[in-house]
Amino acid sequence: MNLLLLSNSTQHGRGYLEHAMDTVTGFLPAGGRLVFVPYALADHDGYTAQVRGALAGAGIDVRGVHESGDPLTRLGEADAVFVGGGNSFRLLSTLYRTGLREALTKAVGAGLPYMGASAGTNMAAPSLRTTNDMPIVEPPSFEALGLVPFQINPHYLDPDPASTHKGETREERLTEFLEENDVPVLGLREGSWLRVDGARATLGGARDARLFRRGTAPRELAVGADLSELLATVPAFGSRA
Repeated sequence: MNLLLLSNSTQHGRGYLEHAMDTVTGFLPAGGRLVFVPYALADHDGYTAQVRGALAGAGIDVRGVHESGDPLTRLGEADAVFVGGGNSFRLLSTLYRTGLREALTKAVGAGLPYMGASAGTNMAAPSLRTTNDMPIVEPPSFEALGLVPFQINPHYLDPDPASTHKGETREERLTEFLEENDVPVLGLREGSWLRVDGARATLGGARDARLFRRGTAPRELAVGADLSELLATVPAFGSRA
């Protein structure tokens, strides 16, 4: 697999993808055709134009997967694919409806570079079960692309001890997930990303990440950490403690 999985596409005070632009342009093939999957937002044309504008200076040809009338044909023309952020339930539902879920799994498994941000990063995991999003639509299944065998929680937020909000923290929600499923969860804070190149996985970006496993305390992971061991995960969903 050749993956770049960003926690977020927009950083506070920065333009779209600006915080990760060197990594993004280093990952995407120079002069190649990047097919963008905009289905996590309702305005597909506007979303694609935003990505096209952000990457124009790098000489990357951005084409919306929806623009040809046949998403599978457009994907077949790609030198790389970028699945953007938004609502993960809407995105996965549309991937099923268009046939892109199966097509993406096969194409990326055969070597097509895959970049995801936020919801697009959620798609790389086996299941939708650790997304932060509201289920505004109902996909046929929670089964996502499974490009990595563990779960990822983009936009991971640390508990705020000064907060008066009494709802569940992100840590509590992920702990609940692990009570029902035996699958590691990588919490990617804003500004961080995961790079997978074959059998090697590395944490990149400007902020550390947090790893959750069943039965152990969450562990801090420093930028640059080798996370290759996670690629050997055998996920067990519906496995009660």
